[in-house]
Amino acid sequence: MKDYLASTVNSISESIRFDSSRQKHTHTAPFGQGALDCLMHFLSLAESMGFVTHNYDGFIGDVEYGTGPEDFAILCHLDVVPAGSGWTKDPFGGAIEDNKIWGRGAVDDKGPAICCLYAMKALKDEGFVPSKKIKLIVGCNEESGWACIDHYNEVADLPETGFSPDADFPVIYAEKGILQVRFHFRLNKAPFLFLEGGSSANMVCDFCEATPRTLTVTKARALGLEIAGKKILSYGKSAHGSTPEKGENAMLPILRFFEDKSEAVRHAIACLFDDIYGLKKFKDETGDLTISPNIVKYRKSDLQITCDIRYPATVPVQEIHSVLKKFGVLYETVHHQAPLMAPKDSELITTLLSVYEECTGTHAEPIAIGGGTYARALKYGVGFGPEFPGDESLVHRANEHISIERVELLLNLYKKAIERLTA
Repeated sequence: MKDYLASTVNSISESIRFDSSRQKHTHTAPFGQGALDCLMHFLSLAESMGFVTHNYDGFIGDVEYGTGPEDFAILCHLDVVPAGSGWTKDPFGGAIEDNKIWGRGAVDDKGPAICCLYAMKALKDEGFVPSKKIKLIVGCNEESGWACIDHYNEVADLPETGFSPDADFPVIYAEKGILQVRFHFRLNKAPFLFLEGGSSANMVCDFCEATPRTLTVTKARALGLEIAGKKILSYGKSAHGSTPEKGENAMLPILRFFEDKSEAVRHAIACLFDDIYGLKKFKDETGDLTISPNIVKYRKSDLQITCDIRYPATVPVQEIHSVLKKFGVLYETVHHQAPLMAPKDSELITTLLSVYEECTGTHAEPIAIGGGTYARALKYGVGFGPEFPGDESLVHRANEHISIERVELLLNLYKKAIERLTA
């Protein structure tokens, strides 16, 4: 695969240069012009390799390889979360420095998507004829709602089986349920004129700001807040919403500043951060429930806080709601995805495990994660890479990057996996 490495690296860098975070929609670009341009770049690249491609109204696209009677899916996405703060490189520069490719999407999920495309090209160049029609599907709305998958199901045929290179190695057999909810804490007289923070429901809040009615400088400084004129500013550390413990939530110090002045703010802290109702008690083999308050807005006596909840795969979502109702405040479901749980001894999982072990020389067992991938859109789907055990996760964090050495390993892994699963 060394013959394809340089081209793969350059194509990943090109793709990163499109800011494909969700923007204002247009008639031809349902998720914004950046996402559409990134999709067109990917499909044009695939066409230059001789593959048949389809653009489904700017929502999603696919690349076809082979004409077998069965379909096999490789599900990726080209949209990204907002850049957030704390970068030392241009998040949409695609810089190739220090043997790494830098930028938002390098790992999640543009890098792996392009690695899969070049793996298919390598197989095609070798004359490999798959027994199944391979569909490399690239969506533009994975990070903020999955409308792209809904559209694909309306206008095309989604295969029943496949993998998504948008998680972890060795192979993911289970994914927790995802429940994103927006709480409404009513304030009779707010102790602030303005309060806002966070940029994405599935990304730990890394910046929050407020304008207090009364600014107490000593308290602000004691909480580590910065003062900018009449405003107080809080800086945190972004992380994926499924692993809030890896980030630092910037919302909490701001709320702490106001807790002695507002019962509603105290209640919000108690429910969402202090877990007084025991929401985090739920656990099973897929892990503990996590809750990450990631977006906060104050609008007309209404403190709105959007939380990302990842609940264990064997726990019915109704049990989660039964606890949320104890909070005693209005809330609405913004987004929900049921859990994924596949048999560990299935052919799909055992084949991918054998590929992983052959390419890495490491014995491994399937794992469960809190993140959610397109794999759960399939009847028989699993996550397969790109992050390895022991990696520092860079997903949804500042300075996201992928090493060129890792790109080469992914090319080999995905080439062998595709070949093995579609021979």
